[in-house]
Amino acid sequence: MSTEQQRVGAPRRYLSRLTRGTLAVIMAGGRGERLKQLTEDRCEPGAPFGGKFRIIDFVLSNCLNSGIRQISVLTQYKAHSLIQHIGRGWGFLRGEFGEFIEIIPAQQRRGPEWYQGTADALWQNMELIRAHRPLHVLVLAGDHIYKMDYGPMIGFHVEKEADITVGVVEVPLERAREFGVLGIDESNRVLSFLEKPRNPPPMPGRPDVALGSMGIYVFNPRLLERLLRADAEDPGSAHDFGKNIIPQAIANLRVFAYPFEDVRSKAQHYWRDVGTIDAYYEANMELVRVSPELNIYDEQWPIWTYQEQLPPAKFVFDDTDRRGCAIDSMVSGGCIISGSRVSNSLLFSQVRVHDYSTVDRSVILPRVHIGEHCVIRNAIIDEGAVVPDGTMIGVDPGQDRERFYVSENGVTLVTASMLRAPARSGGG
Repeated sequence: MSTEQQRVGAPRRYLSRLTRGTLAVIMAGGRGERLKQLTEDRCEPGAPFGGKFRIIDFVLSNCLNSGIRQISVLTQYKAHSLIQHIGRGWGFLRGEFGEFIEIIPAQQRRGPEWYQGTADALWQNMELIRAHRPLHVLVLAGDHIYKMDYGPMIGFHVEKEADITVGVVEVPLERAREFGVLGIDESNRVLSFLEKPRNPPPMPGRPDVALGSMGIYVFNPRLLERLLRADAEDPGSAHDFGKNIIPQAIANLRVFAYPFEDVRSKAQHYWRDVGTIDAYYEANMELVRVSPELNIYDEQWPIWTYQEQLPPAKFVFDDTDRRGCAIDSMVSGGCIISGSRVSNSLLFSQVRVHDYSTVDRSVILPRVHIGEHCVIRNAIIDEGAVVPDGTMIGVDPGQDRERFYVSENGVTLVTASMLRAPARSGGG
């Protein structure tokens, strides 16, 4: 059975057997420091995205749509809202059929330390993983936005008789230092793996592109335990998959790269690392375009989430100088646009925009209230913020830096606590 056949979905029964026997372990404990104050009270996988979702909803939906029904979510940093979200929105799997999403808080199972790295997180929970008796373990990062059928990747892993398979994407060379960078041969066997190198090597014949790790790995369970045990016993290890496990495995094990691309056209599929303010902003704003690359309206690959019961969005007043409208924007349920103009923006649920205000090129998170006569441009307004009447954001970067965070690309991040605090200097 060829990889081509597997990817185009002909032998679905074969792939479904593989996915049914796979345990997905989602790494969802990250602090997300590059998201600045956006992760002040939440972990990165729990951050809102796309008008109604959380970041983790995308990887959870990928599992569900791939036929994977056994999922462990490893949490640690400020996990309350994430745990609450999963409990509310993802409790529909049937335990009597062997289906589950289990949330595993950090429990210091192997000593007094919290998770020291991604490998250590799995090692501390190896007993729980072993208890499920999986045929394969699929390790997933919980902080990326993409739609992926994991079945063909697991099929590729089996066909290659691989010990480890790494999901990979092509990334611009100037951004490659943010990723694990791989070198491969013509059969996709991994020859080198450099975690976030200062001078990343380009792909052969493509000087502007590098091959980057997606943070997705397929392991055989017994091998995984053996590798994790050896890593735990190494006092010099950072206990990280990218820094230690994968680079050390290359010499003696069969490690292969699985390209996340269209089988026929070889075009790379949509995948975004939203771990910086600018990347988070851009990925959200892409959804406002007429035909965004990420199709969240795809009925064949739904993105599941917690569905809060809210009334429809409402737009009121049609006076010459006070008209409630939204143009080239996404507006979620429970929003009221009262005598104000919203353009090229994404509004999450229960946002209020009051008279004579304008919101442009901005991402407004849930339950934000924007007062009258406000101007909001090129900004992210965090959940629950109350913007006072007459506030100007994104108009004068110098003034914004006195109170808020201004990114390298000029995106202003505003949180509720920033609005309550007195002006300060050096905010960006």
